[in-house]
Amino acid sequence: MKAYRIFSLTGTITFALVGLIFLFIPSQVLVFFNYLSAYLGMPQSPVEGVSFYLILAVSYMYLVTQLAFLMYRYPRERSYLFLLVNAKLASSTVSLYLFLIHQPYLIYLANCVIDGCIGLVALYFLQKMPKVKG
Repeated sequence: MKAYRIFSLTGTITFALVGLIFLFIPSQVLVFFNYLSAYLGMPQSPVEGVSFYLILAVSYMYLVTQLAFLMYRYPRERSYLFLLVNAKLASSTVSLYLFLIHQPYLIYLANCVIDGCIGLVALYFLQKMPKVKG
């Protein structure tokens, strides 16, 4: 339970910080990944025209921040963890799809790996959590 609470609190803080970064300096995230992409010889993603998707990205980060906080606050409640598993694994899967089908942008691959790892750790905790009979 201690590791789960640390995971939940770390997620709360990290997701909130990433959401704020997306909100206040969104183009710098893409510029940073484009710098790494150029270094790795990968195509650079466009930095312009992402304003509508920024709404969705910041809202998503708000939601996963709330889920992680509720996981921390109510560690025996499975539903918050179940939702976080689905959010992170869906994000990872869509990122992998876009990396393979749209363009091999580093930011797609990075999100696939990061959200995939978070989703798998969350799935591990979900599997360890006792099921409520009802």
